[in-house]
Amino acid sequence: MTLPTWPCLTADVPAVPGAIKRRYEDFRVEEIPAYRPSGEGEHVYVTIEKTGLATMRAVNDVARALGIAPRSIGVAGLKDARGITRQMISMQGIDPERIRGLRIPRIAILAVDRHTNKLRIGHLRGNRFAIRLRETEPGRRRDVQAVLDVLVRRGVPNYFGPQRFGSRGDTGLIGRALLDGDYATAAALIAGRAGPHDTGEVLRARALYDRGEHEKAAAAWPYGFRECAHVCRTMARTGGDARRAIFGIDRNVQGFYVSAFQSMLFNDLLARRLDGIDRLMTGDLAYKEQHGAIFRVEDATVEQPRCDRFEISPTGPLFGPRMTAPSGEPAALEQAVLDAAERKLEDFPATGPFRAIGGRRPLRFKPEGAEAEAGSDDAGPYLELRFSLPAGCYATSLLREVCKERLEEGLRDDD
Repeated sequence: MTLPTWPCLTADVPAVPGAIKRRYEDFRVEEIPAYRPSGEGEHVYVTIEKTGLATMRAVNDVARALGIAPRSIGVAGLKDARGITRQMISMQGIDPERIRGLRIPRIAILAVDRHTNKLRIGHLRGNRFAIRLRETEPGRRRDVQAVLDVLVRRGVPNYFGPQRFGSRGDTGLIGRALLDGDYATAAALIAGRAGPHDTGEVLRARALYDRGEHEKAAAAWPYGFRECAHVCRTMARTGGDARRAIFGIDRNVQGFYVSAFQSMLFNDLLARRLDGIDRLMTGDLAYKEQHGAIFRVEDATVEQPRCDRFEISPTGPLFGPRMTAPSGEPAALEQAVLDAAERKLEDFPATGPFRAIGGRRPLRFKPEGAEAEAGSDDAGPYLELRFSLPAGCYATSLLREVCKERLEEGLRDDD
């Protein structure tokens, strides 16, 4: 199972192959806070630099060192483990000097200040990146800069990335099966259907499920595949009742599968409008970049100068009952996406475990200060890309335009 190859905006520039996150220091992220601590208040804001730790793992480590509950620590954004990240966390009622004295592996305390409220998800303006692209061609720096210049001017296609669709690219297909009430297919995609992306214990567990050996499959799943093992155990216990297996899965996970199907359809619409990603149509629903409000475009000619200045952007659908629908040509394009998927808007429920509320999402986002430089270190030559992105936007979406389908990711086995 593989995802469609959605087109790139900069297809006229040949792929610059490369690999990211070969070393932790190859992927540096610094949060750009929505506000600075005031210096007063009962909440302590701590700027940390973490290496090779996901945000919540770092939060747990700090909480353990201070003897407090992890849930009492506030964060503005979540970052994964494969890199070096500078971000703020907050806590209440802790002596700042005690925090300054902490010595925690892979976490450095950079600054301690005070503020009046707890940090919460979304208290973030954006993220600043410095990414080293290895196993690449440093002599093609000009090509990379040409891609970046287009993206700064026109915007980065706001595709949902691979993380939304899972390592096998099938989470959207699971969501589609759930909306169809096809629980047997959904269960098989979750726990079976062994394919080329599966290896080792995972491949063995899926193959056992495919042979109907559900109890053995449940025991074969490695640690971390909780939902897959649950499906197998329930299928074994109920004599193959896929509906009960599906409804025993955590509701948040069920919702994730449905949202992945919505994401696939959004990507399909974006692909249809890619050449005009920076052009409004009359009837569009436009996104105001400053504060996220949506409004209907009554006359595209009048509004286009604002789009050229990146003050507003066209949007695409997250299909669901609360989604505001466009009119005119944009509506026809969105209907064509539904038709191709053999869907109707009414197929997305407003309530229940598979509810799909719906909404709008901008078709593009703007990188700032995007530059590329060639360099070399003890691990060899690289191209370093530096840029800032708004909160909630992914660096991999920008890198996809540079590397096209030839981007590799991950630490080396010997690191």
